[in-house]
Amino acid sequence: MRAIVVRSFGATPELADVPMPEPSVGAVRVQLEAAGVNPFDRKLASGILDGKLPHDFPMILGVDGAGTVSAVGPGVTEFAVGDRVVGKFLVPPAGHGSFAEYSVLPENATLVRIPDKVPTVAAAALPTAGVTAQDMVDASKIEPGQTVLIVGATGGVGSFLVQLANMAGAHVIATARGTAADQMTRLGAAETVDYTRGPVAEQVAAAHPTGIDVLFDLVSPPETLAELTALVRDGGTVYSTIWAADEQALRERGIEGGNIESSGRAPELTRLLERVAEGDVVVPIDATVPLSAAAAVIGAAGARGKTVLAI
Repeated sequence: MRAIVVRSFGATPELADVPMPEPSVGAVRVQLEAAGVNPFDRKLASGILDGKLPHDFPMILGVDGAGTVSAVGPGVTEFAVGDRVVGKFLVPPAGHGSFAEYSVLPENATLVRIPDKVPTVAAAALPTAGVTAQDMVDASKIEPGQTVLIVGATGGVGSFLVQLANMAGAHVIATARGTAADQMTRLGAAETVDYTRGPVAEQVAAAHPTGIDVLFDLVSPPETLAELTALVRDGGTVYSTIWAADEQALRERGIEGGNIESSGRAPELTRLLERVAEGDVVVPIDATVPLSAAAAVIGAAGARGKTVLAI
């Protein structure tokens, strides 16, 4: 079968022929139709989990994937052949991911059925970015009327954050280029700050001199995040997804949050899929590209929403 692999940490991803996987006890094989691309895919290929998780080479990349169960191993009770499913294809040993025609996953991993109203391509874009956004909104306990600043709003996680924060009743400020302002408004942003027109902290401070309640930052390095944190009222909340937050400094001001890593699994993914099926959450897909073109989009910057591989 075809798959996108790296043959060592730091190697260039390439299309290769690899053996068809077979499901063992308690596992299912999924014939993948679509796979979501995330910044973590490049980090995984570079060895971010080296020493933390066993790896197999050639390492098949890809965490998010959706398709149809094509085979089940002995003892499987939760899924049957023909079920349409979506999940996170990162289990030890790493290297058997979703950027492939088939992949095997334990039935008790993050794997759930896709509602009839949700297209497979849309489902594939959800597990990492969508659940991360949902975890952040849940953790921040947003109250109606609070002001929430989302830095990096046009990316995968950010596009979901704008929607979910708006659904929670927040006044959402999104950072984006001016050309993306209409998109942010459609997703639920009340304001858009064009980061190309000057420092975001200065623009937000001018518009909101009394401060903001919640800061979600998906892109800023520590020094920039510290400047933006000054906008947050004492007792507010700050979350960084790239481990840029100085948690001790936050606590000194009574600010909640810090560095966050998504822990959402099957129940959280199911809840998000239900919101998509009901039409409450839109899956913003920026581009759909064939599996053979994966190397060109893994780690690429500038997407407005999610990039999905068609397999």
